[in-house]
This record gives sequence, C-alpha cells and structure tokens, in this order.
Amino acid sequence: MLPLSSAPSIEALSGICGSISIACWVVVFSPQIIENFRRSSADGLSLEFLIVWLAGDVFNIIGAVMQGVLPTMIILAVYYTIADIVLLGQCFYYRDLGGSESTKSPEPEAGTASSSSETATQTVPSSERTPLLQNRPEGEHNGSNGRSATKQRRESLTSVASLRNHLTAVDGTHLSPAVPLRKEVVDIPPRPSSTFQIIAFNTFSITLVCAAGILGWYVSATSRHHIGHDIPKSDGTLQFDITGQLFGYLCALFYLASRIPQLLLNWRRKSTEGVSLLFFLFACIGNLTYVLSIFAYSPVCQGKDGRCLPGERQSIYGRYMAVNASWLLGSLGTLFMDLAIFSQFIMYRSKNECNSS
Repeated sequence: MLPLSSAPSIEALSGICGSISIACWVVVFSPQIIENFRRSSADGLSLEFLIVWLAGDVFNIIGAVMQGVLPTMIILAVYYTIADIVLLGQCFYYRDLGGSESTKSPEPEAGTASSSSETATQTVPSSERTPLLQNRPEGEHNGSNGRSATKQRRESLTSVASLRNHLTAVDGTHLSPAVPLRKEVVDIPPRPSSTFQIIAFNTFSITLVCAAGILGWYVSATSRHHIGHDIPKSDGTLQFDITGQLFGYLCALFYLASRIPQLLLNWRRKSTEGVSLLFFLFACIGNLTYVLSIFAYSPVCQGKDGRCLPGERQSIYGRYMAVNASWLLGSLGTLFMDLAIFSQFIMYRSKNECNSS
C-alpha cells in the first residue's frame, strides 16, 4: 500500500527509481573491492579505466555543485570519488607487491659466497706443466687440514645419523620399489562456480539492494506524509548554469571514455577474470533507474489550481530535460558501454567452458 495514493503516480515512480539508483550506487564498488582483496590482485581492472572514471567523478562533483542539484547527489558524487581512490590504491598496492616479489632474488649464503670466491681466486689456467697438486699456504697445511678433516668427519656423522633417523621413521611398505618414498602432492584448483550458482547469487544480491531502495523510499514518503510536508511545487523556472552544464558534459565524456580501456583489456586477455560481474550489474541498474527517475517528471504549472496553459507543460518538461541533458547523456552512454562489458562476461565464460570440456 502506497502512502500518498492508491496507485503509483509519476512522482512516486520517479522517487522509487531514484531510491533504487542510490542504493545501487552505494554498493556498486563493494563487489570489486572484495574481489581484489580475495584474489590479492587487481590485474583484471584497467588502470586507465579507473583514472578516467575518477576524473569523471571529480567533474561530476563540480558540475553538481554549480548546477545546484540535490545535496544527496553531491554526497553520492563525493562517495564515488572516495571509492575510486580506494580501487586505485588497491591497484597500485597489488602491482607493487607483485613487482617486488618477482624482482626479489635469493641472496647467496655467506659460506657459499666465500667458498666460491676462494675457488675463483685460487683457480688458475691449466696447462701441460701445471702440477696436479696446487701449492697451499703453510697455515693451511698445519691448521686448516686438521680443521677441515674434523669438519668433514662431523658432517659425515651428521648425515649418517639423519639418514638412520629418516629410515627408521619410514614405513616398511615404502621399501618396495613399486611404492614411492614420498607421495606427490598435486595442487587441485578450486572448482569454479556453476552458471546456476552465479545467476542465483547475483539475482539475490540485486533483489536485496533494490528492495532496500524501495524500502528507503517508502519510509521517506510515509514520514513525509504523516508529518504533513508535501513535496514543494516547482515554480517552473529551472536554473540553467552554463559552467555547471560544461562540467556536466565533461563528466559525461569521461564516463563514456572510461569503459573503453576496460573493454580493450578484456578483449586482449580474452577473459574477464578478476572483474566482478556484480560491479557492472549494479552500475547498469543504477544508470537505468537514474535515467527513469529523470524521465518520470510531472511538470507543475503556475496557473490557477495548477492548471497549465496550452503548451506550458511541454515547455517546462523540455527545459527540465535540457537542464539534465548532460547527466542523461552520461548515464545512457555508460549504460550501453556496461552492457558491452556484460556481453564480454557471457562470451568469454561460455568460450572457457567449451575449452575446458
């Protein structure tokens, strides 16, 4: 049961879509952050994709402040920027971590290094007149021979004792030449989730987030209805800020360009491994519901009892669309780009399943 009327009105539809969009954008980055943390890697994400997206979010903040949109949208724009910085931090952290591990080489032991250096210094070119036994310093004849012999004797005793302990600990079945002394440990990769499991989990997550958005709108509308605060009527004079519109279109341009590096990276790798499907699903639903919330606008005329003059409703609606055109362009364009990435998920997953089978 809806609090304001028995049937969903245009304002209610716009409010529901807007609340679902906010809920999706609040959790949109969480699946990818968790995926990077789980894999201890962010190689599935394009670094250029995140940098350009961050630039778009910065322009989104500037344009939203100058155009005078709702404070909620400004707060969300700031939240997007912080989440972008977190993802970028993960990328740089895991790339530096992987680079340091790959470049790290084992240091030679002191004894090995000294012995090799001594061998290198004592090695001389051999010829027909080179004696078979090299001359050694006198100190080596006197003290070194005794010490080296004692050292070799201790090493041989230690090796014999360790071999005896090892053989006594071994089961008698391993004495057979047909049974190996040690079992080979085979790394079994974890079984990937089935298509049904992925669809079920993603459907449940999306349903839960959308339900949270609808519940948020319902609570807000109910409290406003009980308190007696009606939605303020527009005066029909929507402010059109040139600078705000400029930054809005720059934001849309960066949002559209950000998906291209990710599409190219997936195409070059022929895989979407490391990229969270929910990340782009929430982005698609958030953009779609945001566009619907803008289109679901009911103009309020200033005539007697809210009556509109001929052509006044169309004029107000057209001006409203012009003010929000940059945000509509960015959301619609990004929606189609995200659908292209979603198609890559389907294409490369089915191809990998065919290759594995």
